[in-house]
Amino acid sequence: EVQLVESGGGLVQAGGSLTLSCAASGITFDDPVTGWFRQAPGKEHEGISCISSRDGSTYYADSVKGRFTISSENAKNTVYLQMNSLKPEDTAIYYCAQGPAGSSCHYGSDFHSWGQGTQVTVSS
Repeated sequence: EVQLVESGGGLVQAGGSLTLSCAASGITFDDPVTGWFRQAPGKEHEGISCISSRDGSTYYADSVKGRFTISSENAKNTVYLQMNSLKPEDTAIYYCAQGPAGSSCHYGSDFHSWGQGTQVTVSS
């Protein structure tokens, strides 16, 4: 079983930047997909970005495209989410998740392992 630990959340002003990290340990899937999801009060759980370890392909939700960048450092089993030009509507708890090859950011149920979440708050 894989364990995921997120870090890097915090409070930032609108227009600012944060970088989230997701460190994986334990037994991982072959060619896993790692994704970032977020949950804001009163809003649906949203898959915002995913990266495939098989080919490095990435996905971004329209809400973050052009502002957020997902990357991985395989030697450290760590996936990052660089968040720029943050908006108040980006305020949410951000979760890292990992699933087997082929998992889709559109379906949280594809992802079997989840981190505990990290709070991101963007002030206006």
